[in-house]
Amino acid sequence: MTTTADHSSTTTAYESEVRSYSRGWPVTFTHAKGSTLTAENGREYTDFFAGAGTLNYGHNHPELKKVVIDHFAEDRLVHGLDMFTDVRSQFLETFNDLILAPRNLDYKVAFPGPGGTNAVEAALKLARKVTGRESVVSFTNGFHGMTLGALSVTGNSMKRGGAGIPLVHSTPMPFDDYFGQIVPDFMYLERLLTDGGSGLNKPAAVIVETVQGEGGINAARAEWLRGLSQLCKTHDILLIVDDIQMGCGRTGGFFSFEEAGIEPDMVTLSKSISGYGMPLALTLIKPELDIWEPGEHNGTFRGFAPAFASGTKAFELFWSDDELEKSTISKGAYIESRFNQIAARHADQHELVVKGRGLARGLGMPDGELAGKVTTQAFEEGLLVETSGPDDEVVKLLPALTIPDDQLRDGLDIIEKAVDEALTA
Repeated sequence: MTTTADHSSTTTAYESEVRSYSRGWPVTFTHAKGSTLTAENGREYTDFFAGAGTLNYGHNHPELKKVVIDHFAEDRLVHGLDMFTDVRSQFLETFNDLILAPRNLDYKVAFPGPGGTNAVEAALKLARKVTGRESVVSFTNGFHGMTLGALSVTGNSMKRGGAGIPLVHSTPMPFDDYFGQIVPDFMYLERLLTDGGSGLNKPAAVIVETVQGEGGINAARAEWLRGLSQLCKTHDILLIVDDIQMGCGRTGGFFSFEEAGIEPDMVTLSKSISGYGMPLALTLIKPELDIWEPGEHNGTFRGFAPAFASGTKAFELFWSDDELEKSTISKGAYIESRFNQIAARHADQHELVVKGRGLARGLGMPDGELAGKVTTQAFEEGLLVETSGPDDEVVKLLPALTIPDDQLRDGLDIIEKAVDEALTA
């Protein structure tokens, strides 16, 4: 029988070597509330990770928790595939009334499976079915999931290498600012699309993150996104926005593309869409593109009823007005100001890059080793924060949107101290 003292050793003995987060945070967690996690030894940690963006409203939000507990206690349906259920209807109605309609967006909703990669796979498959084309344009440093279709449009070489087979029918293009200001926006892609000798098959779709989370908190400019949208319209290419990590309010508005004023043909959502950390994913589709045959795309867990219930409550709690959006933008500006101060203090010795939008923020370090030192030191001081980027060179912040101001400030104090120590050691 496992005792309190040997939980981590038991896990390492039986679990695959593929685990990752537990290597950087080698303690056993038992409880969580808001933006605080508690380890089995009683030590508390501030959470600047939020389940990789799955817990935008924090851990165990009391009103969301009540909805979930009531759902189980009342013997409500838990597993329903795509059968009609009351909670499914309530989720769809509330999503339309509070999210889509106020933004003048018209989408049909597909439930493709439990995770973000399922939403991406559905979007790619439908784009190919609609257009009759095979290739998809993706972007440098993009990340869209770990199943084969999603992995084919992901940039990270280590993750791609795990596929074990060629990843085909996708073409990477430079993301915003990939070449600095040397190359005009879309010069390369536009030339390939218009040159009959380029060798680029006309794409079915372009898939893009407005802020690349795993790629290093690279935020595309609104004008770049508008240019991409127009390019797709000009060449009759479908535009897919992957809002799995950056949607649900992470950058301020519910959708990360709102600031740019564009309307993608498809949008993928997951992570925080259930509000409570339970699995749920959506693929939003413009109605004229919804040409699926019944059952042509499905999944056993496409419609976890308790997630519908908590997701509906989250819409009602946080998206009936713009208070959360204003708070997220304000907190993001505070992080940016603190990071600018840190970067300025070390400017003579090191170039630190301040990145991101809303409450998706990054501090680019000279290399991955230094960024790792920062996150390790932060953990020792009681803060969970991860790295991202092709070489793990960016200290990446994804705190809950509901994090209290004083907890946010104290966490940034820890990061500031850790950066100072890493760069002066």
